[in-house]
Amino acid sequence: MATFLYKLGRLAFRRRHFVALIWVALLTLAGVGAASAPPAGSTSFSIPGTEAQKAFDLLEQRFPGMSADGATGRVVFKAPSGEKMTDHANKAAVRKTVKELRGGSEVASVADPYTGHAISANGTVAYASVKYKVSGMELKDSSRDALKKAAQDARDAGLTVEVGGDALTATPETGSSEVIGIAIAAVVLVITFGSLLAAGFPLLTAIIGVGIGISTITALASPLDLGSTTSTLATMIGLAVGIDYALFIVSRYRAELAEGREREQAAGRAVGTAGSAVVFAGLTVVIALVGLSVVDIPMLTKMGVAAAGTVAIAVLIALTLIPALLGYAGRKVKPAGEKSKLLGGGRKTKQPGRPNMGTRWASFVVRRPVAVLLLGVLGLGAAAVPAASLQLGLPDDGSQPVSTTQRRAYDLLSEGFGPGFNGPLMVVVDAKDSAHPKKAFAEVGKEIKGLKDVVTVTPAVPNKAGDTATITVVPNSKPSSKTTEDLVHAIRGKGAGITAATDATVLVTGSTAMNIDVSQKLNDALLPYLALVVGLAFLLLIVVFRSILVPLKAALGFLLSVLAALGAVVAVFQWGWLSGLMNVEETGPVMSMMPIFMVGVVFGLAMDYEVFLVTRMREAYVHGEKPSQAVVTGFRYGARVVTAAAVIMIAVFSGFIGSSEPMIKMIGFGLAIAVFFDAFIVRMAIVPAVLALLGERAWWLPKWLDRALPDVDVEGEGLRSVSDSAAGCHKDADPDEERELVRV
Repeated sequence: MATFLYKLGRLAFRRRHFVALIWVALLTLAGVGAASAPPAGSTSFSIPGTEAQKAFDLLEQRFPGMSADGATGRVVFKAPSGEKMTDHANKAAVRKTVKELRGGSEVASVADPYTGHAISANGTVAYASVKYKVSGMELKDSSRDALKKAAQDARDAGLTVEVGGDALTATPETGSSEVIGIAIAAVVLVITFGSLLAAGFPLLTAIIGVGIGISTITALASPLDLGSTTSTLATMIGLAVGIDYALFIVSRYRAELAEGREREQAAGRAVGTAGSAVVFAGLTVVIALVGLSVVDIPMLTKMGVAAAGTVAIAVLIALTLIPALLGYAGRKVKPAGEKSKLLGGGRKTKQPGRPNMGTRWASFVVRRPVAVLLLGVLGLGAAAVPAASLQLGLPDDGSQPVSTTQRRAYDLLSEGFGPGFNGPLMVVVDAKDSAHPKKAFAEVGKEIKGLKDVVTVTPAVPNKAGDTATITVVPNSKPSSKTTEDLVHAIRGKGAGITAATDATVLVTGSTAMNIDVSQKLNDALLPYLALVVGLAFLLLIVVFRSILVPLKAALGFLLSVLAALGAVVAVFQWGWLSGLMNVEETGPVMSMMPIFMVGVVFGLAMDYEVFLVTRMREAYVHGEKPSQAVVTGFRYGARVVTAAAVIMIAVFSGFIGSSEPMIKMIGFGLAIAVFFDAFIVRMAIVPAVLALLGERAWWLPKWLDRALPDVDVEGEGLRSVSDSAAGCHKDADPDEERELVRV
């Protein structure tokens, strides 16, 4: 592996014009494909295997044209103080709005509040329900604009009007914090490399990689049914790993220059050593992302595969385009320990022989491994305690900021009709096999009325064939509450008895029931997904480190950091700790996708840091150093780079905390705190402490397994045969004037 990558790095350095041309051509080709591709709407959302999805599918068959899973909008009206919605002027304004709403091309139906009994008991609040032919993810912007315009026209007539439902999706606002995060990343790179040019390489190559990946996703969106949400994860992960991988190789290149090697030789060795770590780190990220398919949610699977493809591009760019750019830069990229003229006139950054911060910290940990290990484990354990009370759910309009129209519509409906009115349940009764369908419909309604937390049960509405009916149930509690979830399970629990008595099948669906089913499906998939990802990565790390205990330690450390991060998310977003600082206006259940999403993303980034840091230790150990000294050597060369990579990721992810969308805010906070825990507590403290305690045993591998495993040579042992004298050691020579070097 190392020898092959060494040759690849030198080839890219020498043939930099050709390599750069290839990547520019790929970027152009992907851009042209994206620009000429037919427009594609958001991918259809389905959750195979859930009861809510089965009910939607049944409604499509038995109620053709009903658009059971179509988007729903609710235009909520409130009369001015002292007036009623039944007053003539107010009634005329509402009916004008209803007429205006019916003109949309994607509108299936609009319910008039005066004929549908949609006026509150005190007469001050009314609502008009708008049903669309397509789902909220497929709804055109023109339909949303028409909905907003109709609401504004009613406001102009003197009414208070707000719009809710999944037909109107708030546009997340990240504010200036995201820009600040990117700016911090740039500053960290400049400080790390002491050179504006070297700092720009990771940012440039990451942008090129993401550009190719996103353009390819856009070009394939129509034939592969990839929605607009598919590119979100690809962008986030592509930028993260793209910067990391380039950072690793550029840092190793500068270290090789500092040891006296000429530039082509340094580029080859950087790709052969750090590049090997990049390849295996990238594989762990790909495993984590492709593994999302075990959840069996098509949209999530597509997001994972698309992001994995972007990661693969980032790896290839790091291995080829980075050495090519280093060839163009020539002597402008300084050896480690030197700054550019702009940032210090080429002076040494520290006194010769003085150990750097990484060396001093590793030496301290090696001397006090037990204390550091206990402090790290106990600290993360304390942070993980809130995770024991984790409650999962999906956000609704009630979790939106109070400044949004969705949240105000939610509050108006709660005020006029009760909190459960925001999340009605749709009960579907399939009586096709029943001898007395009408009796079955009546029996279902009677059973539901006898349950707790039920406010309203509408009469059954049968289809034309009379073999299927829908019943609307309004709970007494808000959609995201545990009480409403219990009601859904209670209705489903009654279904077995009803089937035995009437041969009719009872299914519960609707947005609230779908959210509950999605949360349960994600919760059930968490352990299999964790076992798959950690298990495959464990096997991969055995090959990389040729050790049993080092991969085991890496996996256990990752689990500890993820649990601690979930604990922090629960404390802030569920318990309300520091909610004012994070601008969390409404606490509630943690987004059901959060645990799996965090496991996949953080695992990939954590293994990046693990592979890069520990392979440097392994390299030192293989080259003859004692285990404790190898730990110090690994930190001397790797701690600064891993710290910079972690700070960059924390800064970028923290930018999402400023979003107005609660879900994005939660993701940003969760990923930022998880990277902090994993990079600075697990990798920087617990890992060296454990390795110091294990000593020689850390690198133990059964002889039979050692013979069976392929020798990938990540630590670059095969490169020791390269003769520096044959390659030349004139590090200051102009690259354009260097002769072709001896091949390996």
